[in-house]
Amino acid sequence: MASRPPPPPAAPTHLLRTHSSPVSALSISPDNERIYSGDASGLIVVTSTRSLRPITTWNAHTDSLLGIEEWEEHIITDNKLHVWTRVEELPASARLGGTTAQSATDLPRPTLCYSMDVNALNYCRFSLLALPDPSKGALVALPNLVDSTSADVWVLPSRERIHAAIGQAGKTAIFNSDPAERSKTGLIMSLHLYGVARDASVPSSSQAVSPPQAQELRLLCAYESGSVTLRRYARTDKATSVEGKGWEVIWDAKLHVESNECRAVMAMRVSRANDVALTVSADHLVGRYDLTAANVDGCVAHRTKHPGNGAVAIRDDGRVCAVAGWDGSIRLYATRTMKPLGALRYHKTGCQAVEFAWAFVADDGGDDGEESGDEMDQEEKVERARWLVGGGKDNRVSIWSLTSFEKT
Repeated sequence: MASRPPPPPAAPTHLLRTHSSPVSALSISPDNERIYSGDASGLIVVTSTRSLRPITTWNAHTDSLLGIEEWEEHIITDNKLHVWTRVEELPASARLGGTTAQSATDLPRPTLCYSMDVNALNYCRFSLLALPDPSKGALVALPNLVDSTSADVWVLPSRERIHAAIGQAGKTAIFNSDPAERSKTGLIMSLHLYGVARDASVPSSSQAVSPPQAQELRLLCAYESGSVTLRRYARTDKATSVEGKGWEVIWDAKLHVESNECRAVMAMRVSRANDVALTVSADHLVGRYDLTAANVDGCVAHRTKHPGNGAVAIRDDGRVCAVAGWDGSIRLYATRTMKPLGALRYHKTGCQAVEFAWAFVADDGGDDGEESGDEMDQEEKVERARWLVGGGKDNRVSIWSLTSFEKT
């Protein structure tokens, strides 16, 4: 008889009270050293996972944050896309005791490098595809500036648009027997840009993709209609496109129920291996999409007992996912089967953002940073890799230390 997984913690390991407005966006740096949180007022706080004190805090926007992500030595934020310099944490000897976001007026603040306009009608955060060679920059996908049902791909830092109005040419699947089929999608609610090797059908990690000309770009879009569409850029003779030309639909799936406002996809998350995606909505369903499949057979709707969900995250190994509910609970599931693994209950109102820490990678025996008195040792790094962070309408960020769930 299979043993049940241990119950999740009954209370957060830590709480961050550095926001005075509802928390709307979260992310964690790839080295698990920094927690990025943004709120409905446009305030961003970068918190050290070692000291649990703010490294920097600043008003990046005048409206609610849609997304925030670390990229090399930069920080990218939107509702208007801003690219900032990243601020390093001060050494322990230079930090003031008891510093909080409300009193940290002397903390260093990021410098704005450049900005890009985005479509104000979409509540859709950017999708960043970082390239392995920093000199090549990164690709960023955003809703089209004019047509909220299509998407653009830009190059950073040059801000050159290389693909325009993806999806404008319709959603006729390349495997569909009816070439006249088109669907009304509504606004793009969420998107994810990634790449696959030209000679392979299995998506590669976003941390190890080839340069754009050596890979096939793919774009996953979730819509107001409740549908999710996977596209690929099929042309190899031209690196740019307009009006969606050259982009083919691999499959189009609609898993969320169509009942009043319950159909719109409220959030989508793709695994860090780019092999599976999950969507949540106002309904009680969690959509699961196999990104390695050539048709909709890999798309399945899982029923839960809890309607009304606003955010979803997938752990680094892809085995465990977290769904943040409008009731404030964060529910854990096995990603493959959607078997419930427990619930984290702290936030009294809606939980709007959730994020797993990155997987722990053992050191190679090099310099362990002993010059700083607050460097994390190996055991602490393993512990940080088990963290799950949630942000709610109660203005608080909860930090949970989870078990490994090895038997899921």
